Amino acid sequence: MTTAAPNNVPAPPPGCPFNAEFLPPNLRKHVDPAAPVPLRMMAAKSLVPLSPSDMLGALFMLTFDPDAGVSETATKTAAGLPDKILGSAVRDEEVQPPVLGWFLRLLKGKETYAELLVLNPSTPDDAVAEVARDCSTKLAEIIGQNQLRLLRYDDILRNLCANPNVPVSLTDSVCDFAVRSGMMLADVPQMKEARVRLFGPEAAEAPPDPGPTAEQILQEFQEVAKDDAPPMEEGKKLTLAQRIMKMSISEKIKLATLGNKEARSALIRETNKLVAVAVIRSPRITDGEVLSCAANKAMMDDVLRVIYNNREWTKHQKVKLALVKNPKVPLTVTMKFLNSFRDAELKDLSRDKNVPAAVQTFAKKLLEKKTAPKKAQ
Repeated sequence: MTTAAPNNVPAPPPGCPFNAEFLPPNLRKHVDPAAPVPLRMMAAKSLVPLSPSDMLGALFMLTFDPDAGVSETATKTAAGLPDKILGSAVRDEEVQPPVLGWFLRLLKGKETYAELLVLNPSTPDDAVAEVARDCSTKLAEIIGQNQLRLLRYDDILRNLCANPNVPVSLTDSVCDFAVRSGMMLADVPQMKEARVRLFGPEAAEAPPDPGPTAEQILQEFQEVAKDDAPPMEEGKKLTLAQRIMKMSISEKIKLATLGNKEARSALIRETNKLVAVAVIRSPRITDGEVLSCAANKAMMDDVLRVIYNNREWTKHQKVKLALVKNPKVPLTVTMKFLNSFRDAELKDLSRDKNVPAAVQTFAKKLLEKKTAPKKAQ
């Protein structure tokens, strides 16, 4: 994005992948390349009152600043931020992925922050793959435990296998899981060894047919490659579903990440939780799909957990309403949302026979509590 966005958001510095819309309007001038250098330098020195998460985003933007002094200062400040800022910000899933990736590369030598960034699901896979190449044994174990990442981005496994700090026991375990999930990496010797362990010596040269790849599906069905593609014909939908059934878990995850709404709607019904979570975590997921998943009473718990833990999605009242009506959402989560509902919404929920009884009861109690003082007057 290189032009100014609505609401008077200044254009970002050249090369920066996003603008300053995430910052409070009165503080956006501190990252505006058109603003005086002293204003930008204030932010580069972390002298501007920003939340920890916003501070990370601002410093990242300033590393693209046309003034070398500002850019260098921002990088130096970022590397030396105190724990009270980094400790919470690197955990925040709402921070822009490029920011998290940049900080992981910057702080990979600081084990505590590197671990938190690797555990943050919004941190880009390519940044995790880079770190996997030469990280410590402890960090490699954390990376190896994230099954979704391993199957979604091949270079993570490649780099773990090439990392001299990673014990054989860990690479064997990771490769066994990857092979069982249908991942095929002919250039990784440990994967060949895993196939032999699992399927016998004959699998070394003639591995089992993994089925169609995500790339093949995207080429075969143009309707699942583009977001603006027209709806699929019923016959093609059936063919796509049959092809998806033959795919390995790892390729389904890649299709969930790369495909469009048509692909995601077919994959969200998968019984494998890694595939379903890959769908809801797709960078291309739409608000409509999130709402549909939140309202689906048959939806997997893991998918619902991603939704109700996402602050951006739960800002939408329709999503919150769908979640409180869904019996699979924990009551502790439902109660937290109900406290923010208006009287009219609580009244409707207290009378709605299609919502869980506990939600009805709690909505009724909340309403009585809110209206009691008014009745007493």
